[in-house]
Amino acid sequence: MPKVKLTKGELKRQRDALKQYERYLPTLQLKKQQLQLEIHHQEALLKDKTDEKKEVTAEIKEWAGLLSDKGVDARQWIAPGKVNRASRNIAGVELPLFRGAEFQKPEYDLFIMPLWVDAGILELRKLVSLLEEIKVAEEGIGILKRELRVTTQRVNLFEKVKIPEAKEVIRLIKIYIGDQMANAVGRSKTAKRKIEESILQEAAV
Repeated sequence: MPKVKLTKGELKRQRDALKQYERYLPTLQLKKQQLQLEIHHQEALLKDKTDEKKEVTAEIKEWAGLLSDKGVDARQWIAPGKVNRASRNIAGVELPLFRGAEFQKPEYDLFIMPLWVDAGILELRKLVSLLEEIKVAEEGIGILKRELRVTTQRVNLFEKVKIPEAKEVIRLIKIYIGDQMANAVGRSKTAKRKIEESILQEAAV
């Protein structure tokens, strides 16, 4: 604990600081709870999307061999031209949200391309969209966890350091001031008694 002045001015300063700490702490604790709940919620959503990705991947594997057809190059139609995002504020944190992926409109001769190409492009786009959504979800969880770590550090700082320190300093100053007042009263009584004794001695003479 840093050295402090044992004065009434310092006592007031420490009391004011303690009030601020005790007023701010519940806000930090609430933010910590909100972040923990949102992380739990986002991790559940991420698991759902990851499971969905596995299912779509398994379906694609059943016909993926068709992609080796030299007459079919679907890459240009499954690469997202744009990934749309939004954001949502959670406990003061901007959380990224996935709003869909935009793809180039496929243009090819329906009479030349195999029949499976249309359905194949849709499935591959679904997989790519899921991968982008998972990426955004993981990014959001990372942001939330970093903010939770900082908030937890602040909660601990207030609970375990700042508030106990302020209370201890207040206690020490009050003891010191109490002792000073008691000493002053004692000195006053002593001085009064000496004056009275002096008056009595003068009166006796």
